[in-house]
Amino acid sequence: MTTDTTEPTPARAGRRLPVTDVSLVVLIGSTGSGKSTFARKHFKPTEVVSSDFCRGLVADDENDQSASGDAFDLLHYIVGKRLAAGRRTVVDATNVQDHARRALVAIAREHHVLPIAIVLDVPAEVCAERNRARADRQLPAHVIPRHQRDLRRSLRGLEREGFRKVHVLRGVEEVEHAEIVPEKRYNDLRHLTGPFDVVGDVHGCRSELETLLGRLGYAITRDEQGRAVDAAHPEGRTAVFVGDLVDRGPDSPGVLRLVMGMVEAGHALCVPGNHENKLGRWMDGRKVTVSHGLQETIDQLSAESEEFRARVREFIRGLVSHYLLDGGALVVCHAGLPEKFHGRASGRVRSHALYGDTTGETDEYGLPVRYPWAEEYRGRALVVYGHTPVPVASFLNNTICLDTGVVFGGSLTALRYPEREVVAVPAEQEWYAPIRPMRTDAPGGREGRPLDLADVVGRRVVETAHLGNVAVREENAAAALEVMSRFALDPRLLGYLPPTMAPSPTSRREGLLEHPEEAFLAYRQDGVRQVVCEEKHMGSRAVVLVARDAAALEKRFGLPGPGAIWTRTGRAFLSDQGLTEALLDRLRAAAERTGLFDELGTGWLLLDAELMPWSLKAVELLRRQYAAVGAAAGAALPTALDALARAAGRGLDVAELTDRQQGHAADARAFTEAYRRYCWPTEGLDGVRLAPFQLLAAEGANLALRPHTKHLALIDRLVDADGQLAAETDGTAPVLHRTGRLLVDTADDSSIAAAVAWWEELTAAGGEGVVVKPVEPLHRDGSGRLVQPGMKVRGREYLRIIYGPDYTRRLDRLRQRSLGHKRSLALREYALGLEALDRLAAGEPLWRVHEAVFAVLALESEPVDPRL
Repeated sequence: MTTDTTEPTPARAGRRLPVTDVSLVVLIGSTGSGKSTFARKHFKPTEVVSSDFCRGLVADDENDQSASGDAFDLLHYIVGKRLAAGRRTVVDATNVQDHARRALVAIAREHHVLPIAIVLDVPAEVCAERNRARADRQLPAHVIPRHQRDLRRSLRGLEREGFRKVHVLRGVEEVEHAEIVPEKRYNDLRHLTGPFDVVGDVHGCRSELETLLGRLGYAITRDEQGRAVDAAHPEGRTAVFVGDLVDRGPDSPGVLRLVMGMVEAGHALCVPGNHENKLGRWMDGRKVTVSHGLQETIDQLSAESEEFRARVREFIRGLVSHYLLDGGALVVCHAGLPEKFHGRASGRVRSHALYGDTTGETDEYGLPVRYPWAEEYRGRALVVYGHTPVPVASFLNNTICLDTGVVFGGSLTALRYPEREVVAVPAEQEWYAPIRPMRTDAPGGREGRPLDLADVVGRRVVETAHLGNVAVREENAAAALEVMSRFALDPRLLGYLPPTMAPSPTSRREGLLEHPEEAFLAYRQDGVRQVVCEEKHMGSRAVVLVARDAAALEKRFGLPGPGAIWTRTGRAFLSDQGLTEALLDRLRAAAERTGLFDELGTGWLLLDAELMPWSLKAVELLRRQYAAVGAAAGAALPTALDALARAAGRGLDVAELTDRQQGHAADARAFTEAYRRYCWPTEGLDGVRLAPFQLLAAEGANLALRPHTKHLALIDRLVDADGQLAAETDGTAPVLHRTGRLLVDTADDSSIAAAVAWWEELTAAGGEGVVVKPVEPLHRDGSGRLVQPGMKVRGREYLRIIYGPDYTRRLDRLRQRSLGHKRSLALREYALGLEALDRLAAGEPLWRVHEAVFAVLALESEPVDPRL
């Protein structure tokens, strides 16, 4: 705090007044003291908020004192808005009364900026003379003496009112020659752009810190006693420590010696943790509760010299609550910091940076329940912090906690920035027993945040990067919970559920309900020039997670094994685990032969595919529904036709009825032939076909954002490799199946005609149809709206399975089908699927990935025509 109230001398002319860049500057002085002139001289016009100007705004007369109440309401509002935006603001008003200043200090505190007072103490006669020269303002004689009395009473109490700096300028000459010196906030290191290595809570584990620094490439300097006293990176990287250097561990002095040396040499920065704060208060002789490992540090420091302890005391006193780095793109603090506190200065900001916030509750171990600020964080800056131990460091909403409990036997973790690479070294032993276990066996427990029923029940809103907020109704969430809890695979494996897909716009062509030209036209109208037509296979949708080895799966998903295959609703696709593993082995072998694991730098792959035959999964559906319809028709219609033939032989006119029944019989035969194409016998892998059509994700990458042509090219390599492996093994047939495709220019009639001919050829041969997709994903139309990620165009005969044997006789009614809800559902599920993949690729905790996956399943229970 700065206060200067000394008498002016000639030597003091031109005194420099430090003013923080983001602050509230309150000018204080009687009317006529020159506040407005001073403000115009030293500050931008936009920085100054004048009570006279506000009075003019509300009353059209700057001298109308009856409007002062409204004027100051306006002034306070403007000041608050500017401070909220992080802009320095200067209040030009007399401010000689304490209640006027108290309101301004309260606004500064509300927005966590420093209030600074600049007092213009000008003689009363000068003020009076200046006011007499103003034709627009004639004041009663008592006003200036009253202002002067109020000013005198105020001078000695400004610090107590909450002003962090107080500059008093006495006399006209000192006011005229004063110089404002902009001063950066202590936490503003935006000019430092790194690269940085941010190190988590060390807690006295000096040996592990040295190991980590070595892993990061730092060269450690030792004193004559062999103690680490500095560490520098040959490429000029800067280490940044998030605090909690001390307590609990075996060598807090050693950690302090090394970190202090790095900071003093300019090789590191450090923010305080709550443990340094408590140690500093103890060293200053203040009363503290000696707990949570402080006694260990006290005992260890007692063996050090008084000079070293004094150095520690000064080091802790100089620590700043948090730092803004790299142009504000990186914030480092101890316990996390919401965006509204970034770069601000107040007791509340410091408290949050040191301790975080709590819900007011305690858990079963008697520890406070931390308020999950990071779950709500949406700021631009990456916030790196520690404080609350987690088993592994993972990103969450552009934040990451680096306290991985080294002192509790976990690990010491650092984040390489801007690479966003996490580097960790294991603890040498458990140095201090944790009150709360670091891990649990529940899904998500290894990340320190097990799945919670509260995450999925009730009405939910999931924020997605590509479609904004997606709402899930309570009743739909309940339906999804039933499926997920009773039938689905272990949620640790379910990183994705595929979205539904809308059909193409309804066709008006004779005898057809769907035709590819409608899809091409729709995409052309949305501004999509290049699309790809992909063959729609005669199987069931399957998501395949294949691991390079069991260790790779356990490392990323927490479960050892070869991988998994699941349906659109998260259920295991095959009941035979041996068959599942055999299929995964074939896919893994193909990926190894193509070098895909190494090429993508991953130990696992997630793929979207069709698994054939249809009967492999839907045998009961076929038996109970489709076969039953065919059998009933096969039994009833021949008898009816025979009866009609006999009636015609007796001379009865039954020609029309006979034609109608013969048509029904033909429809029934076509229906039976249609579904039988999707069924064939299998034995083991013999007869099983897997047709991948998209690589969804790999370690650290959401591959679904790549063009579809690239996906198909990579998958073709897998198919070729599987064919080679099959050829090398006697009696083995290929398992992987190629997806046929055709690139189409929606503005080229010949390209469209070729695609239509291909579709007709596929469907005439009994194929299901095609899927039309923009080559580039995430295309938006002229209004900025996301277009459909794909449209299915099904063949005439396949639609008999969907709409019934005689659907072609009801086309006029079926063409009235409404596609709006289905399209909306497809877009929402698509956005949620991409969100799940984004979170999975970013290494976010399981509960975050599961939130988006669960929402896809919940939307599936929305009432929409299942035939679409």
